[in-house]
Amino acid sequence: MLHWPLPSLLLATLWGLAAVLLMPVAAVTVARADTAPDGAGHTVRLSSLDWPPFSGESLPNRGLSTAIVERTLKRAGLALAVEFMPWQRAVNTGLRTPGYAGYFPEYQTAASEAKCLLSTPIGSSPLGFAERVGAPVSWRSLSDLAGRRIGTVRGYVNTDAFDRAAADGILTVEPAVDDATNLRKLAAGRLDMAVIDGNVLSHLLATDPDLRSLRTGLRFNDRLLEDKSLHVCFRPDVVGRVLRQRSDEALLAEQPDSSLLAARSAFKQ
Repeated sequence: MLHWPLPSLLLATLWGLAAVLLMPVAAVTVARADTAPDGAGHTVRLSSLDWPPFSGESLPNRGLSTAIVERTLKRAGLALAVEFMPWQRAVNTGLRTPGYAGYFPEYQTAASEAKCLLSTPIGSSPLGFAERVGAPVSWRSLSDLAGRRIGTVRGYVNTDAFDRAAADGILTVEPAVDDATNLRKLAAGRLDMAVIDGNVLSHLLATDPDLRSLRTGLRFNDRLLEDKSLHVCFRPDVVGRVLRQRSDEALLAEQPDSSLLAARSAFKQ
C-alpha cells in the first residue's frame, strides 16, 4: 500500500532531483530551416501543456519532463523549441501542424501507441484518484467504483481499462477542463473522486493560491490505477523515426533508470 508524503516534502524531493540531475539545461533556440544530413532538423519543435510539476512555462527549467527532453536532445546534437498550450490543442498541434515533430508528455496506452512513435520513458506518473479525507473510497477493481461520480480531464487518456469502462458506461465520469477544476468540484462534494497524478495533486495543493485551503480536506487515494511511464510522442513519419532513434540513444546513454527509480521512491514510503 502506498503512503503519500506531505506536499512540501514531495515538492522538495522533486525540485532537488531536477536540480541535481537535470541542470544545467540548454536554452530554447529559434527553429532553423537548415536540416541535418539524416533529414532531422537541428531544432526539434514540440508542443506541451501546463502540467506542473512535469511541464509548464513558469516552472523551473519549464518542468521536469521538459528539462529531461531538452537535455536529451542536446546530447543528440539537437535543440528543443517547445510551446505550451491546452492539452487537446497540444496533441493536435504536435501531430498535425507543419514544423512540429510531436508533443510530450504522453502516457503509453493503446490509443497513444496507435498515433505516436513513443520514446523511451522520460519519467514516471503515479496515476490514481484524489478523494475527500472525510469520504475515503475503498476499491479493489474498477467495477467497485460503479455509481461514483469521477472527475476526469477532457482529452486526457487515463488507463486502457478505465477509459474502456467509462466508454461502456460502467463508470460515471464528468470531464472538466483541468485538474484544478476537478479538485474544486471534489472539495465541494460535486464529485466522489477525481483521476489525477499524485505529483500533480501535491503540487497544486501546495502552490496554487486558490487550492491551498483545500489541503487538509483532500488526499490521494491509497490505491493506484497505474504507475505510468511518460514519453515523447513523435509523429509517425520518416523524420519522427529518426528523431526517436537519436533521442532514445541519447537518453539511454545517460542511464535514466536511476533517475526514474529515484523519482518513484519519493512516493513509495
